[in-house]
Amino acid sequence: MSAVVQPQSAAQPSSGAAAPGHVAALNAAAASFAALTAKLDYLGAEDVEQVRRAYRFADEAHLGQLRNSGEPYITHPIAVAAQCAEWKLDAQALMAALLHDAMEDCGVTKPDLVERFGAPVAELVDGLTKLDKLQFNTREEGQAESFRKMLLAMARDVRVILIKLADRTHNMRTLDDAPREKWARISSETLEIYAPIAYRLGLNQTYRELQDLSFRHLRPWRYAILAKAVAKARSRRRDLIQKVQRDVEAAFAAAGIAVRMAGREKTLYSIYRKMDEKNLSFAQVTDIYGFRIIVPNVIACYTGLGVLHQLYKPLPGKFKDHIAIAKLNGYQSLHTTLVGPSGISVEFQLRTEAMHLVAESGVAAHWLYKASDAAGGASSGDRLSAKWLQSLLDIQDETRDATEFWDHVKVDLFPDAVYVFTPRSEIMALPRGATVVDFAYAIHTNIGDHTSAARINGEQVPLRTELKNGDVVEVITAPVSTPNPAWLGFVRTGRARSKIRHYLKTLAQAESERLGEKLLSQALRAEGVGKLPDDDADNQPTWEKLLRFTGSRNRAELMTDIGLGKRVASLVAKRLAALLAERGFKPDALLLSRERFTAHESVSQGAVTLDGSENSSVRFAQCCRPIPGDPIVGYLGHGEGLVVHTEACGVGQRLRHKDSERFFAVEWADEPVRTFETGIVITARNDKGVLARVAATLANAEADITHVEMNEEPGQDSTDLRFVVAVRDRPHLDAVLRAARRTPSVLTAARIVPAA
Repeated sequence: MSAVVQPQSAAQPSSGAAAPGHVAALNAAAASFAALTAKLDYLGAEDVEQVRRAYRFADEAHLGQLRNSGEPYITHPIAVAAQCAEWKLDAQALMAALLHDAMEDCGVTKPDLVERFGAPVAELVDGLTKLDKLQFNTREEGQAESFRKMLLAMARDVRVILIKLADRTHNMRTLDDAPREKWARISSETLEIYAPIAYRLGLNQTYRELQDLSFRHLRPWRYAILAKAVAKARSRRRDLIQKVQRDVEAAFAAAGIAVRMAGREKTLYSIYRKMDEKNLSFAQVTDIYGFRIIVPNVIACYTGLGVLHQLYKPLPGKFKDHIAIAKLNGYQSLHTTLVGPSGISVEFQLRTEAMHLVAESGVAAHWLYKASDAAGGASSGDRLSAKWLQSLLDIQDETRDATEFWDHVKVDLFPDAVYVFTPRSEIMALPRGATVVDFAYAIHTNIGDHTSAARINGEQVPLRTELKNGDVVEVITAPVSTPNPAWLGFVRTGRARSKIRHYLKTLAQAESERLGEKLLSQALRAEGVGKLPDDDADNQPTWEKLLRFTGSRNRAELMTDIGLGKRVASLVAKRLAALLAERGFKPDALLLSRERFTAHESVSQGAVTLDGSENSSVRFAQCCRPIPGDPIVGYLGHGEGLVVHTEACGVGQRLRHKDSERFFAVEWADEPVRTFETGIVITARNDKGVLARVAATLANAEADITHVEMNEEPGQDSTDLRFVVAVRDRPHLDAVLRAARRTPSVLTAARIVPAA
C-alpha cells in the first residue's frame, strides 16, 4: 500500500487558470486510466461504469498528492487495478484496488464506502487497510498484527491478497524512487513474506518478479554482475538455443502433436540462490535455459516426453512428474532436463493450456477460467486455495496473539514439500522437514492429540522422525495419550503447533482452576470456614460481591488466577469470610484455633497434598529437585502456579524472606503416582568403560537416567559424572547411591544439594 512510498502533499492550484504542472498531472492520470479501461473488455458495460465511478472518487480523494517520483498519486491505484485486470478479477476487486489507499491516507471512512460502493467493496478495502491507528509496543508486533488481519481477510476472500500482491508488485517496480534507506526493509519484507504467499497461491509469475525485484534492491552489486553474466551467456548460446527449438518443433511435427513453445530463462534470484546454497560458480549452474511446451491434452504431455527423450539424452534423476502429484499450490507440469547440442543442459516443462494458466496465475485462474467456464473456474480456484486458507482460520480460532499466529503461519509459507501416503494409499503433501506428528494433525486433530506411536513403511519409528517422499505412514493412537510439550520442539506445520499449544493451554487452565480451588479452601480454613460456599442460588449474591472485589469475570477465572499466583488466596479468603459474616455465618471456633495453632509462622494456609498427578499447575524447582520424603514448601509465583522447593533450599529461603505471604504448606501423599527427578554426582576414576558401568548400575537399581554430563578437563585421574535420575522417593535414592558406591572405579556418590 502507500506505506511503501508515502504521498506528498502538494499545494492546491488557485482558482482561475490551472497551473501547467497541475494540467500535466491530470493528463498523466487520465492517460493511465485510459490504459486501464482498455483491459476491461471482459467486463459488462455496467461493471465498467462502476469501476469508472470508483476511479473518479479515488482521483478526487488523492487530489494534490504526489508519489516520490513526482507523478500524481492516483497513478499507483490505477497500476494496481491494471494488474488485477490482467488476472481478470471482477469489478468489485478492481474498485477496491482503486480505493485501497483512500481510507488510510485520505480520511475516507468505511461507512462512506459502504454508502457509495456497497458493503463487499468496503470490506475488501477494510481488509487491505493497515492498522496504523492502533498502538503497538514494537514495530514487529504491529507488523504481525497487520499480517494476521491480512491473512484472515484473505481466508474469507482471496481477492484481498491478490490486490495486496498487485499493490506490492507495483511498489517494488517503483522502489527506485523511494529513499535508499527504505530499500532493505521493504525488499526483505517482500522476499520473506509476500513472495512466499504468492508462491502458495500459485502466482508464479508474480512470485518470480517479486524475488528478482527484491534481489535487485537488496544486493544491487551482485544483481548487476549476475545480469551481465547472463546477458553474455545468452548472446554466446543464442544459436544453440535456436537450434534446439528448431529440432524440437520438427520432432513434434513428425509425431503429429501440435505444440506451442516458449523460451524460459531462470531468474537472476534463483541463479544466485542456487550458487549460494550449493557453492557453485556461474559456469556450474547448468539449468539457466529451458523451454515450456504447451500441448493439447494430458496424454500429449507424456507422449511429448517420449519424443524429447528420443531426440536428446535425459539427465538421470532430473525427471519430475508434477502432473500425477501436483505441488501444494496446484502447479502441474512434467519436468525433464536433457543434454542438448555441445553438451549444454536444457530443461523442458510440458503442460496443457489449462495447466499453464494455473502455473502462471494460480488462484487467480479462478477468475480467468470464469470467462469461459464458470463452474470449472470455481472448482479450480477452490481446489487451489481453500485448503490452506481454511487452515489459517483454524489456527486463528486457537491463537489470539498476533505474533504467535504469524509464527505459526510463517512455517507454512516455505515452498518445499514432501509427498507421503496413508495406509489407504491416499497422498498427502506436507512441508519439507514435517514429522509423524505433523502428519497426524494433518489428518485430524483427534488423531494428533491421541498419537502414541507410528510406523513408516511398516517399521516402528520415533514420533520426531522426519518424513521423506514416498513414505507410507501409519499413526497408532491410544485414548490415554495426550500432546506432549516436547512435540513443540520438532513439529514443522503451523496447524500442528497451534493445536498442541491450544491443548496445553486448555489443560493448564483446568489444572490451575483445580489448584486455585484447593488453595482457597485451605486459606478459608484459617478463617474458621470449613469449606467453600456452594455455587448455587443461595450463595450467588456472595460470589457476585467477591467477583466484583477481585475484578474476575466468573468463579472459574478467579480460581484460575489464584492457581496461577495472580491473586493471593489468603486475601481472597479474608474477603470471602467477611462476606459470609455479613450474612450471619459464624466462624467455627474449634477449626479456627486448630488451624492457627498448627500453622507454621510463615506458612499460613494449611497443607496442600501432592502425589505427582499435578501437571502444569505444580512445578518442582530445578534448583533443589525435591522428591517424596523431603520436607517441602510451596511458593505461589506470579502467573506461574505453585513451585515446590525443599525446606533447606537457599533459593526458597530467600523467596520466603522476601515474599512470605505467597508460601503455602505442602506435603507428600502417602503413595505418589510417579517418579521424581533429582540430581546426583558420582566421582570416579578415569578408567576405561567407567561411564557404561555406572549407567548400568543405576539402571539395575531402577533409576531412570534423564540427563548426564561430565567434566570437560582431559587428562585428570578422576572425573565428576553428574546425572539427573528419576526415583520413587528418598529410600529409593539412598539405595541407588549405595549401589553406585559399590561400583568398581567409583570414589564417591552423593545427591546434589543447592548452595544456601
